[in-house]
Amino acid sequence: MTNSLGRRLVASALSAFVIAFIVHVSMVLAFTVSNLASTTGPSWSTIVQVSDYFSLASVFAFILLLVAGVIGAFARWWTALIAGFLVAVIAPFLNTLILALNAGNAISGALLGFVIASLVGVNLLFAVLVTSLTPTFGRWLFKRFVDYSGRARSGSRIALVRIPASNLVDGLTTHIEREPVDAERADQQWDGYVAALAAAGWETVEVSPADALADSVFVEDTAVVFGDTAVITRPGADSRRDETTGTEAVLQAQGLAIERIQEPGTLDGGDVLKVGSTVFVGRGGRTNADGIRQLRALVTPLGYTVVAVPVTKALHLKTAVTALPDGTVIGYEPLVDDPSVFGRFLAVPEAHGTAVVVLSDDTVLMSASAPQSAALIADLGYSVITVDISEFEKLEGCVTCLSIRIRG
Repeated sequence: MTNSLGRRLVASALSAFVIAFIVHVSMVLAFTVSNLASTTGPSWSTIVQVSDYFSLASVFAFILLLVAGVIGAFARWWTALIAGFLVAVIAPFLNTLILALNAGNAISGALLGFVIASLVGVNLLFAVLVTSLTPTFGRWLFKRFVDYSGRARSGSRIALVRIPASNLVDGLTTHIEREPVDAERADQQWDGYVAALAAAGWETVEVSPADALADSVFVEDTAVVFGDTAVITRPGADSRRDETTGTEAVLQAQGLAIERIQEPGTLDGGDVLKVGSTVFVGRGGRTNADGIRQLRALVTPLGYTVVAVPVTKALHLKTAVTALPDGTVIGYEPLVDDPSVFGRFLAVPEAHGTAVVVLSDDTVLMSASAPQSAALIADLGYSVITVDISEFEKLEGCVTCLSIRIRG
């Protein structure tokens, strides 16, 4: 279990317990107060009886809210509201039904009618409290323990990576001549890449291996993260469609809200370059117009502006350009269709120097295959960490392709 999933499980259990406890105590107090006007007043036996009556309902509420939290019901207020309402109906319904059956009643239409009627009778306050507390106090408590994204709090940096498949050598190539790939060396380079991320303070989380999917190490193509939302892509190459399943599972475990690109749209994560609130999307061989349209519809409400960019000279947009921490777009001009699209553009002298992974405000990760480009970026005042990924570059990969970065 990843640390983030563990935090999310504990946060869900805490919220579920507190809601169930508050509701249970409230029910006991409500019935106690209602008996104050009686001639004898409330007795201890009455309090015990009320507590016993609602005990099973409270246990059911706790279990159901725990499950709801783990599967992401606290992601948004309206999903928490729906979960709260469902729990508010199911828990007292099951409680009353079980009590009736234990009292010797047989299941019948009359019995079910009685149980349903109890939801607007003796169980009404229970239902109202669960429904109202779940999207308000319960969700607030959950987020206080661990933000809804399921990650460490503000400032966290998580990189999703995926070990190379055993058939990596069969990976696709489109714009370059195929070269022999040394699988053993690729494994060593991947280890070095992951180690570089960890040394820079990033928590690395492995997506489950996909040993039959040759290109699966290029995990960036399977999803794009926008704050607390992850858009699961629909890769343009048919052979890569199954790669998204493992990535989605990990992103759900991280607690991100999940959106998806649907058929007939195609979108590769390598075609998506975020520069502040502007999202440049490459329209090329792997990403089509409908994929761009769907992405625009998904992220515009999140505050992003999608700008479509033609890509005809490279596999992906981020094969040709990426961006420095200050927003300057860098690229190798022979691979860029129109540099003027990006506003502030800086040309680099090598094809493998186009890609940077932003590790922090003053540090970037680059390929060791582009020493002149690395020197150029360092001369701009950035700390440059280089890694050897030459075997992946033979498959049109770059330093951005090998991870999905999530910032808290």
